[in-house]
Amino acid sequence: MKLHSFFRKKSIDQIVRESQSEHAESSLRRVLGVKDLTALGIAAIIGAGIFSSVGRACFDGGPAVSLLFVFTAITCMFSALCYAEFASRIPISGSAYTYAYISFGELIAWIIGWDLIMEYSIGNITVAAAWSGNFKSFLEGLGIHLPGFLSTSYMEVYKAHIKYMELAAQHVFISDNINALEQIWIKAPRLATYPIILNLPAFLSVLGVTMLVYVGIKESKRYTNIMVIFKVLVILTVIVVGLFYVQPVHWSPFAPNGFGGVMKGVSAVFFAYVGFDAISTTAEECRNPQRDLPRAMIYSLIICTVLYVAIALVLTGMVSYTQLDQSDFLAHSFSQIGLNWFSGILALSAVVATTGVMLVFQLGQPRIWLSMSRDGLLPKRFSTIHPRFKTPSFATWIAFLLVGLPSLVIDAELATDMSSIGTLFAFFLVCAGVLIVQNKNQTIVGQGKFRVPYINGRYALPLILVAGGLIIFLYDSQFYQLVFSLETYSKIYSESIWQVIPYIVFVFASLCIIYFTVRKRLSLIPVLGVWSCFYLITEMGFYNWVRFLVWLVIGLIIYFIYSFRKSKLNNTDNYK
Repeated sequence: MKLHSFFRKKSIDQIVRESQSEHAESSLRRVLGVKDLTALGIAAIIGAGIFSSVGRACFDGGPAVSLLFVFTAITCMFSALCYAEFASRIPISGSAYTYAYISFGELIAWIIGWDLIMEYSIGNITVAAAWSGNFKSFLEGLGIHLPGFLSTSYMEVYKAHIKYMELAAQHVFISDNINALEQIWIKAPRLATYPIILNLPAFLSVLGVTMLVYVGIKESKRYTNIMVIFKVLVILTVIVVGLFYVQPVHWSPFAPNGFGGVMKGVSAVFFAYVGFDAISTTAEECRNPQRDLPRAMIYSLIICTVLYVAIALVLTGMVSYTQLDQSDFLAHSFSQIGLNWFSGILALSAVVATTGVMLVFQLGQPRIWLSMSRDGLLPKRFSTIHPRFKTPSFATWIAFLLVGLPSLVIDAELATDMSSIGTLFAFFLVCAGVLIVQNKNQTIVGQGKFRVPYINGRYALPLILVAGGLIIFLYDSQFYQLVFSLETYSKIYSESIWQVIPYIVFVFASLCIIYFTVRKRLSLIPVLGVWSCFYLITEMGFYNWVRFLVWLVIGLIIYFIYSFRKSKLNNTDNYK
C-alpha cells in the first residue's frame, strides 16, 4: 500500500463523463432555476440561528455583534465564490466532497464527506430540537399543552435533574425552568426504573420533512419557496415594526464586552449562516447549474446578511442587549415594549423557519452520500434512485434514521459548535481546493463558466493582515495578550494553556499562508477564504477541536477498513 494511493484523484472530465453516461438512466430530475436555488439558500440560512442562537450572541457582544454578522458574511462570501467556481466546473451532486476529490484526492475527499455528515446530520438534530421547542410554544399560545415527557428530550431533562440534585444538596436557589424539568423527571412513566422521556414533536417533524424530500425535488422546492416568502415577510415586519421602538441610547456602548465579547458569538452567528453550501448538493437537479448555482449562492448570502444586520441593530436598539439571553429572545423583546400580540406570529414564524432548514439539510445529506456511493466509498445502495420520484431513496431514509432517532433524546444545545466547526472546515478545504485547481489550470467543462476573480495576493495579503492586526490590537489587545505574553507561556503545564493552543496554531498558520501567497502569487480571494475560515475555527476553542478530531478519527477508521478497498479507483490504471 503506497502513500500516493491515498491521494488518488479524479479529473473533472472523468467525473462529468461518468455522471452523463453511467448514471444517465438513474439521473435526478432537473427542475431548479436560480429563484428556486436562492430560495433554498435563504431557507437554509434564515432558520434556527436567527430564531434561537443569535440572542445569546447579542447578549455577549452587544450591538457590535452586527459587525460580526458582516465579518462572517464576508468569510462566507469568499467561500461562496470558491464553491461557485467548483459548481461551474463540476455540475454534479456532491458539494465539497466532490470538489476535494478533484483537488486533494480520495483521502481528503472522504474526510470532508465524513465532516459533512456531521454538518448536516448533527446540525439537523439541533434544528429538530429547536423546532420542537418553538412548536410547543406556539401550541401553548393557543392554550394547548403537550405532556412534558412526550415533548422534551431525555438529555435535557436528565441534565436538569442532575443540576437539581446538586443545587438541592447545596440549599441554593433553583430556577423555575430546572424545577419544571425536574417535575417531568419525577412524573414521567417508567420502564423498570428508567423514565420514558421522548421528544416526539422533533421526531415527527423530521419524519414529515423526510417524506416530503423523498417524494421529489419539485414538491420540496414548492414548499421551500412558500416557507421562504413567509419567514422573510415576518422578519421584514419585525424590522419595520421594531424601528419605531428603537432607542439609540441602547446602542451605547456599542461593544460593551470588547472584541472578546463580540467573538464569543462566533459559533452562534456562524450557525446562522450554516447551510448555504447545501445549494451545491442540488447541482444535478438544476436546469443550468453552471450559470444558476454561482448566482444563487451570492444572492442568498447578500439577502440574508442585510436581514441579519438589520435585525441585530433593531433588537439591540429596542431593548438592552442584557435582556436578549433568552431562548425566545425575539418574542421576549416585543413583549418588553408591550407588543405581546406579536409573540404568536413570531412563534409560528420560528416553526416555519426551522422547518425550512430541516428540509434543506435533509435534501443535501443524501445527495452527498449519493456521490460517495458512486465512487465506491459507501455501499452501492446509497446511490439507488427511486424510479418514479427520481430521488436518492435509500440514502434519504438513512438520513432520516440518523437524524430522527437521536432527536428523540438529544437536546437543542448539542452540536451548535460541532456543526459550525465542521462547516468551517469544509469551507477551508473548498477555498484551498480552488487554489490547487487554478494552479493546475484544469480545463473548465460546459458553458456558463464562473471563475473566482484573480487578484495577486503577493502584496495585498500582508497589507490586509497587518492592517487587520493593528485594528484588533488598538481595539482590544486580549488576543495578543493570550498569544504573546510571557505569563501565558509560564502556564504551560496548567489547564488554561490548552485554550491558548488554537491561537498559537493560528499565528503559525498565518505566517505559512503569507509565505506561500507571496512566493506563489496566489489568488487573494481564496487565500482570504482560507485565512478567515481558519481564524473562525480558532475562535471555537480547543475542546471543540478535540471533539472534531475524535469525529474525524472515527471516519478514518471506517475509510481504512472499508472505503479504501471498495473505491473504484483502487487500481493504478484509474487514477493519476
